[in-house]
Amino acid sequence: MTRTYDPKYASAIVDSVFMTGYDEGSFIQAEKDEDFFSTKVSAQGEAIISESNNTLGTITLTLSQTSPSYPYLMKKAKQKKPFPIWVNYNNGTTKEKAGGTQARIVKTPSKEFDTEVGGREFQFKVFDYTEE
Repeated sequence: MTRTYDPKYASAIVDSVFMTGYDEGSFIQAEKDEDFFSTKVSAQGEAIISESNNTLGTITLTLSQTSPSYPYLMKKAKQKKPFPIWVNYNNGTTKEKAGGTQARIVKTPSKEFDTEVGGREFQFKVFDYTEE
C-alpha cells in the first residue's frame, strides 16, 4: 500500500489566525517537553516508575522573513497574555493534532540577512500541551 505525505495539509493556528509563508525544510515542529514517566532501579533490582505530570510542550514554527504572518507573531511575542496554538495535519486519511489553549512565544526570533531570503524561527511554550 502506498501512502502519500503532502506538506500543504499541515497547518498552524495561533489565536484563531492561520499562519502562512513558511520557510523551506522543516517548518512546523511539536513535542512534549518531558517523558510520561521516569524509572529507577533499587539496590535489590526492583523497578520503580515515577509518573510525570508535566504538561509542557514546545511548538516551533519557521516562517520566511517575508511571511505575512511574521508581523503578527512579532506583535504576539511582546504580549504577556497566553493564547491558543494548534498544529494540524489532515490529508483525509492521516490526522494529527498537537497544541493547547495556553501558550506564549518564548522570544522573538534571531535575524540573519543573506543574499537570499531567510527563515525566522518562533518557539512557543505550551502550558497545557496535548496530542491526538
